[in-house]
Amino acid sequence: MQDRTMTISRVINAPVGLVWEVWTTPSHIKHWYGPDGFTTTIITMDVVEGGEWEFILHGPDGTDYPNKNIYKELIQHKKIVFNHVVGPKFQTTITFDAQDYNTLVIVSMLFESKEQKEITINEYKADVGLRQNIDRLENYLTSL
Repeated sequence: MQDRTMTISRVINAPVGLVWEVWTTPSHIKHWYGPDGFTTTIITMDVVEGGEWEFILHGPDGTDYPNKNIYKELIQHKKIVFNHVVGPKFQTTITFDAQDYNTLVIVSMLFESKEQKEITINEYKADVGLRQNIDRLENYLTSL
């Protein structure tokens, strides 16, 4: 599965409860989710197993990128799993590990195939976007 997976980890200087909140609350996630230069419009975000998270990423060039995820597993302050069902198909798993005041966040994207992963990286720069997304999360948490 390693050739189908893209993963990033970061120790974030914020307590796990706050990190969880900014991942699961539309009023927070709209401020940081997406690569550099992008803005996010949340259409729906029903953070329950089977719930939908639908949003549009607005690129700096004016291009809109519709996204839709279905939540598969939620363990409060521990884990979020969702399937991306519009455009490239992949499953994202986010784990949260409390480390005193800090939180280790691991984001792993599992693609249907090695080829799908490569297409998503080449067409959408998902590898760069994933790193920028975590940077934006960290910066947003610092601002709170």
